[in-house]
Amino acid sequence: MPLDLNTDIKFVNGVGPRKATLLNSDFKIFTVEDFIKHYPYRYIDRSKFYQISELNGNMPYVQIKGKIVNFEKQKTKSKNILTAKFIDATGSLDLVWFKGEKWILENTRVGVEYIVFGKPNVFNNRLTISHPEIEEIEKHDSGLNASLQGQYNTSEKMKDSFLHSKAIQKIQQFVLKELYGKIPETLPQYMIEKLGLMPINETFLNIHFPKNADLLAKAQSRIKFEELFFIQLNILKQKYSLNLNSKGFILKKGNDNYTAKLFNQIPFNLTGAQIRVLQEIRKDVTSGKQMNRLLQGDVGSGKTLVALLSMLMAIDNGFQACIMAPTEILAQQHLITMTEAAKGLGLNIKLLTGSTKKSERTIIHNELLSGELQILIGTHALIEDIVVFKNLGFVVIDEQHRFGVAQRARLWKKNILPPHMLVMTATPIPRTLAMTVYGDLEVSVIDELPPGRKPVKTLHFFDSSRLKVHGFMRKQIEEGRQIYIVYPLIMESETLDYKYLDEGLEAITQAFPAPKYVTTVVHGRMKPKEKEYGMRLFVNGNAHIMVATTVIEVGVNVPNASVMIIESAERFGLSQLHQLRGRVGRGADQSYCILMSGNKLSDDAKKRLETMVSTSDGFEIAEIDMHLRGPGDIEGTQQSGVPFELKLADLVRDTKLLQYTRDIAEKILNHDPDLSKPNNLLLIKQLTKIANAKENWGKIS
Repeated sequence: MPLDLNTDIKFVNGVGPRKATLLNSDFKIFTVEDFIKHYPYRYIDRSKFYQISELNGNMPYVQIKGKIVNFEKQKTKSKNILTAKFIDATGSLDLVWFKGEKWILENTRVGVEYIVFGKPNVFNNRLTISHPEIEEIEKHDSGLNASLQGQYNTSEKMKDSFLHSKAIQKIQQFVLKELYGKIPETLPQYMIEKLGLMPINETFLNIHFPKNADLLAKAQSRIKFEELFFIQLNILKQKYSLNLNSKGFILKKGNDNYTAKLFNQIPFNLTGAQIRVLQEIRKDVTSGKQMNRLLQGDVGSGKTLVALLSMLMAIDNGFQACIMAPTEILAQQHLITMTEAAKGLGLNIKLLTGSTKKSERTIIHNELLSGELQILIGTHALIEDIVVFKNLGFVVIDEQHRFGVAQRARLWKKNILPPHMLVMTATPIPRTLAMTVYGDLEVSVIDELPPGRKPVKTLHFFDSSRLKVHGFMRKQIEEGRQIYIVYPLIMESETLDYKYLDEGLEAITQAFPAPKYVTTVVHGRMKPKEKEYGMRLFVNGNAHIMVATTVIEVGVNVPNASVMIIESAERFGLSQLHQLRGRVGRGADQSYCILMSGNKLSDDAKKRLETMVSTSDGFEIAEIDMHLRGPGDIEGTQQSGVPFELKLADLVRDTKLLQYTRDIAEKILNHDPDLSKPNNLLLIKQLTKIANAKENWGKIS
């Protein structure tokens, strides 16, 4: 049957149902198009041929020409060994196989010229190559051969079914011979010519069978460009569409009452960054368009106050506002902070969580319907169908990466016109990722800390310095301060040699005995009431030390806590370390973050700890984190709505190309926002194909 891109992979010569099942399960390859997009992960230079007399056991993979003189079988207790004597004009060596002897004997012949490729070794003073790639010279010369030979990722199951790299290469060769010249273009001709891109048929040929390094580089550039370009075009087209079509409530500045009162009664000056962000939000909410804005700000930068002032813009115009937080602790913290900040304004602010009593819920539901309740703070409870607002005009979502997109969408639909949406994160996002993950949102950044905040001093100690650290802790407690100690694990791991919470709690209570010292414990496996009690003990100042897991990463605000000790700090990612450090430094006193680790550290662990000691800039930390871990691992990006998997492009290495593709996408959309002009219809076709492959939630923040 003739092949096209949509042909099921099982119908391709050399595949069949059994191998197709492996390609389906191991690499999500279902069609011919999926298969030709299974690119080599590296290339071996096959342009040079060696003579046997030049070889030695210390050489890497080599290529030789010659003939098999004879075969010899040998049986041992555990396996059969097949050896072939291989010669050229300069000498001889042994080709050795420990499995697959039947196939070798059926498919190779004495006296025929072969090209052999493999790693030379010396065994019993005899030069050998084990399990070489072997191909007849005649077949080699008639194929799509390249001086740079692609090496393909496979799995052990695939190798056991003879679907190794060489087999994949042969199937690619068959597919590309069948399809060459028939693969439809994915970019308009004007773009290919203007940008100097390699045409699509040549691209696939040269990514799999490059004749030289220059053609390979051009093919890789075309694929990387296309991957990043369609991400940017997809995101920016949504943004253009939202700007054109999304009507929003106009929150007039002339109605300011609560906003002006709160602004005037704040006992300190807002930072320049807070004022700039408020101006950006004001511009959005007076435009007549629905606001979709991401607010990035480091821990302690004053995002909550900006959120409150923004919500008051809606309340001044007769609307209600709400803020949704991922945990009850964080929601309660917002209630305390906002109630304190808005003291004397006469605002009706309430809290709704899973723990809210039924009688209180009834009051909240009634006051929401009547419009009496102006600000509702809560957790996932806010998205329940029973929660109905009279006139919801402004929504704040805190630590937005903790929520699924569908959950955010339910809040979005709590009014006839969608409310203005402000999503906040204390996890700084590198600019490269922000362009890709949140490219359809406007982005605001609070990059200053409030005046009077002293930077947290970060120190790294090895476990051998524990007594010194205990002495420092006692001194801090004597001065009236409180201390967090955070562990990565609750119970001992058989495979990981990290300090764990149970052992740590025992050691701390021995070093800091009751009744002189009060130690509380909080971790994720505790019942909610127990966890709440332990947390309250510390928040209210009745405990000197809190031993915890990362449940305190977000949402605990204790200005009197001046020391954060992170045990087995090498176990944590940079983002987590930075979030944990943000739990201290909230009062006027000097605060400290102490990173405890074992003596043996990997290079990445050393880099993480050195980064924490050297900088407190969340954005610098996020950039380093992305370089260490890669963009796909950064917290919150997995559900972001990036349209398709990047197979060759890399958000870390290809930053310049990402910006370049964004600029081109913007120019195209500036001239043709709907992509309705004839020369852009191909772009719409590709975007539709991408959208069908993965539902896109980008328009809901």
